[in-house]
Amino acid sequence: MDHPVEVLDQVVRDLDRVLCAGTVSSTIAGLSDAEKMDFLRAAGDVARRAEALIVEVAAVVPARPAGSGDLAFCGQFGCRTMSELLQRVLRTDSAGAGRIVKAARLVRRDVDFSSGAWLPALWPELRVALATAAIGITGLLAATSPIEQSRGRIGAEARLRADAELAAATRGWVLAESDTEAGSSAGSCADAAPDAGSCADAAPMATPEDLRILAQRIAMHLDPDGAAPAEEIAMRGRGVILGRARNGLIPIRGELLPEVAGQLRRMWDAQLSPRVEAPPVPGVHFVPSDILPDDDVGGMIDTRSRAQTQHDALAALLGTAARHDEMPRLGGAAPTLIVSVAAEDYATGRGWAQIEGVDVPVSLAVARHTACGGTVQRVLFDPDGRIVGLGSTDRIFTAHQRRAITLRDQECLIPGCHVPASWCEIHHVQEHAQGGPTHTDNGVALCWHHHRTLETSGWEFRMDNGVPRVRGPGWWDPARRWRAPRPTAVVASRPGSRTGRDAWRTTVST
Repeated sequence: MDHPVEVLDQVVRDLDRVLCAGTVSSTIAGLSDAEKMDFLRAAGDVARRAEALIVEVAAVVPARPAGSGDLAFCGQFGCRTMSELLQRVLRTDSAGAGRIVKAARLVRRDVDFSSGAWLPALWPELRVALATAAIGITGLLAATSPIEQSRGRIGAEARLRADAELAAATRGWVLAESDTEAGSSAGSCADAAPDAGSCADAAPMATPEDLRILAQRIAMHLDPDGAAPAEEIAMRGRGVILGRARNGLIPIRGELLPEVAGQLRRMWDAQLSPRVEAPPVPGVHFVPSDILPDDDVGGMIDTRSRAQTQHDALAALLGTAARHDEMPRLGGAAPTLIVSVAAEDYATGRGWAQIEGVDVPVSLAVARHTACGGTVQRVLFDPDGRIVGLGSTDRIFTAHQRRAITLRDQECLIPGCHVPASWCEIHHVQEHAQGGPTHTDNGVALCWHHHRTLETSGWEFRMDNGVPRVRGPGWWDPARRWRAPRPTAVVASRPGSRTGRDAWRTTVST
């Protein structure tokens, strides 16, 4: 029999031939789609087997005779702990090493001191699933973590039944009722063929996420009283922290209670998908047939990532909350974001601004955006530090003005953006600092993202007798014509306009 190290060395040599520099990409590129899938499947088989071997080594170290356990094993190689040794040998990080150590504890088979026989593992069936590459470390931890959290309240017999059911799920098998009630010994179902005995080939092999969901359901069934202590643990662990600035960004980290996370997700969904009935953009959409061609407005493509859109939605939600009448007051006023900037810098458009309570400077674009939105009080300083200008409430759109503009605009006026106007900020078309009045004839609804990027995006607005007009960037409209942002809203109130099927025509947005 070949030595295990020799076997692994041969595997490494075989893999090196596949990974030969300069040839692996061309070799894989020449495969058919079906062969690429086979390649990925085989690579996954190799990865899971490698993980099983690593976990097995980490698991047997403490099972050595007394006096030569983990500390002695690691110490002779200059490491204090198994985690440190794994980081050095496997070239992984502390989190990766910690996952291996945790997995090893779950599948470890200790030695009986009196008889010297091997004792069953804590999760015997899942140990077999790991050894046979049905799951990897990620799957093992996903399957066991929900139940391990309730371990003190779940008996050994119930845990073994859960172990058997989870192990069967890793192969897509379903245990018969007799097996789930009576429990099963290590390997009873894992070693059987899919159609043998009580196992049925009834479903695809479970992914780690499938196992996590199944384990949560099992834990809820086995530990119905665990909700109270889980709630107590969650309440102690909740928190949100703003970190120190890095690369002009403030990191946020923390743990949300499930109901808070669910509420935030629903608010994100509402902000990011406010009009599910809107037509796909770009693509075919319908506009009234009696609208002039020059007024036809096609949508634009949003190139933001999901994370970026969620950030912008959170910014809009915070702005909406700050304006709400029920928001607690600070100094007798709504929570006010104070942005300070030198008057000369603000006039020239060059320099930096400072946000109170934030230790990183921001660009003047931030100052202009927040000053225009009506949710901040603008303070202007000259180069010597003298206050030369202080924003007052007469430049902030009143609640009545906001309602009127919201009713008129309906949505963010950037074509293709369907954020409701009630969630938008009100933009001064002619800047207030340049004499623009705080009046419904000078305000338009823009979502946080488009308001924040208006100076650099190429979109422009003007007012024609109190009615907004928009002009898009050259890539959107090479002719750069002024257009009505919402022609459909105009038709709805136009006397004598036609209704019904014949009042609509099909156009392709550009």
